Amino acid sequence: MDSVVQELENLTKQDAAFLERLAGDLPFLADLSLADVAVYYLRPSGEATVIAQARPNSIMPIHTEALIGRPIAAEDDPAVFRALTAGQRSNGQRALPGRDITVFQEVWPVWAADGRALAAVSIETSLIERERHLRRGKVFPQALKRVQEAVLTGILRGLDRLTPIGEHDGVIVIDTENRIQFASAIATNLYGKIGYTGELLKRRLEDLGVDDHGLALQVLEKGECLEVEIKAHDRIWIKKGIPLFSTTRRWPRLLPAQDGRWTLSGALLIVSDVTEQRRQAEELQIKVTMIREIHHRVKNNLQTIASLLRMQARRSDSDQVRQALQEGVSRILSVAVIHEFLAHQDDRVINIREVSQRIMAQFGEGVLDQQKKIRLRLSGPSISLPTQQATACALIINELIQNALEHGYGDKQVGTVSVKLEDDGSKVIITVDDDGAGLPETFDLAQRNTMGLQIITSLAQNELKGTFELTGRDNGVSAVVTFPKLAQGGP
Repeated sequence: MDSVVQELENLTKQDAAFLERLAGDLPFLADLSLADVAVYYLRPSGEATVIAQARPNSIMPIHTEALIGRPIAAEDDPAVFRALTAGQRSNGQRALPGRDITVFQEVWPVWAADGRALAAVSIETSLIERERHLRRGKVFPQALKRVQEAVLTGILRGLDRLTPIGEHDGVIVIDTENRIQFASAIATNLYGKIGYTGELLKRRLEDLGVDDHGLALQVLEKGECLEVEIKAHDRIWIKKGIPLFSTTRRWPRLLPAQDGRWTLSGALLIVSDVTEQRRQAEELQIKVTMIREIHHRVKNNLQTIASLLRMQARRSDSDQVRQALQEGVSRILSVAVIHEFLAHQDDRVINIREVSQRIMAQFGEGVLDQQKKIRLRLSGPSISLPTQQATACALIINELIQNALEHGYGDKQVGTVSVKLEDDGSKVIITVDDDGAGLPETFDLAQRNTMGLQIITSLAQNELKGTFELTGRDNGVSAVVTFPKLAQGGP
């Protein structure tokens, strides 16, 4: 549903508020009516404009395109203009201009508090759905008409608090004595699932063995829309109650709050069986909890392995072995960071900026020489990436920082390693700059076979489908990894 009420001219605050509320009620009205609903406003130019629109969710809508803001002339839809200019209500079949479709159209004038026609509401139903309504007898069409009248005059309260109607929902109409006057086939089947196999028609709600009598009493007592969740034997039901009003006037020209000639004549109840959805939701939550627990255990196992490697490094007499083991520890912990994030969130996307912060914190705790004043700095926006890309980025950032610290600051006591993240919408750029010793004059990335550079190149090209560039500057080295973004929620 869309609305442009605030953009209209010549509207009082009271009229604007009423139209906004009407626009908010349209989606429910469209679902209940199984129809497309549009609100028209007459411009000073003499053209009418669609200011609000809603389409049914349970069936194919008549208008698949957005109508908001579309101007129409009198010859395009005469019924709408009769409602806007003469306050005339009408109904009948209508052939849609430019389309080989005929629909059943009801057009209602919507009245302002001073008695003038404020807008017009067009309710368009396919001929098939119109026939289905008629086959339901007289009670349901009358109840639907009362709901439509109550919505279009503003008398119905609380409609915005109700959840949407589903295609598998049952419908019941009761009178003021809680006696069923109409029950759809779906409603009959729902009661059959909980063991009531008798005829619903003319039965009182309290005779059906379901604790929903209180909902009907509240709806009839308060005259407002209400919704409750109840336990119907082994089923879980959501029941919506909508009061039905009748009036002594065929169509009131004033808002009902000022008219006062409305009386409660019953209620329309909508029954939704959400048992299966709740079961699936519970199963999904169990799976999510299990997966998060697995990630938590993987993180703990990786940290245990890292601790064992640290112990092995301290026992080694070889500087080369200690260095290799320390690099292995750093790589393991960078992967552990990803599993830690996955253990504490349900999404399949990870904020790579937060991952970068954790990796840099780990370097500050275990790798940086505390005798030197080398800073690690992070800049750039938060960027959410799918798990696979985030894991590759974590390893790349880890390797780039590791290389900068290992090769750039041998004799230097002061320096800064900067990690910069950029997101231009279609691709991500990770830049790691240092102000260290720089690259040797004979450096050639294609000829270098160090493990760290091989890891970065392989991840950038194979995992991220991107590029990796390493260039020397006047003072230091700049490493840039560029790659396209995958759709969030991807592998």
